[in-house]
Amino acid sequence: MELHTLTSPAHTSADAPLKVAVILGSNREGRFGPVVADWFLSRAAAHPGIETGLIDTAGTEPPTAPGPVDLTDRLTEADAFVVLTPEYNHSYPAPLKHLIDRHFAPWQAKPVAFVSYGGISGGLRAVEHLRQVFAELHAVTLRDTVSFPNAGALFDDRGRPRDPAPVDAAAKTLLDQLVWWGLSLREARARRPYGA
Repeated sequence: MELHTLTSPAHTSADAPLKVAVILGSNREGRFGPVVADWFLSRAAAHPGIETGLIDTAGTEPPTAPGPVDLTDRLTEADAFVVLTPEYNHSYPAPLKHLIDRHFAPWQAKPVAFVSYGGISGGLRAVEHLRQVFAELHAVTLRDTVSFPNAGALFDDRGRPRDPAPVDAAAKTLLDQLVWWGLSLREARARRPYGA
């Protein structure tokens, strides 16, 4: 999966699209994450006022990765984040933790939403661990998530949800909240820089 770069002008106007970095948290061989990511990116593309860029943890480790400075710039340019995570052993993947911990300031005073997948819990235990991490980084996590329990059975062989209505509605709720928080916090940071 290729990396899409978000670009940001020096001064963002109030009506500029919200720049959302979608972070794909798993780098395991044979991972299911790209199926969920493609679905979510298609939902985000249909939502007005959002510009997305994908950061794939499988592409952020040597030798094919952009350098840490490039990744830091991409995170800094983002107004908001969506973390797409599986659940491994009741938590989230190590490459995702590594990506988060390599940075500090880019997360501050920005909203973070979650799309999770996994077995019976749908990745919700991973999300609860991530909430604690992002609180420490001064980020604001959204209450509502999109979750796929037993994810492999919920998608057809073309990567489409078998029952799209509930997950499309959940994605719309998440994106609506992300836009509200993202625009509000972007305006707040412009008026009064955050100094944690």
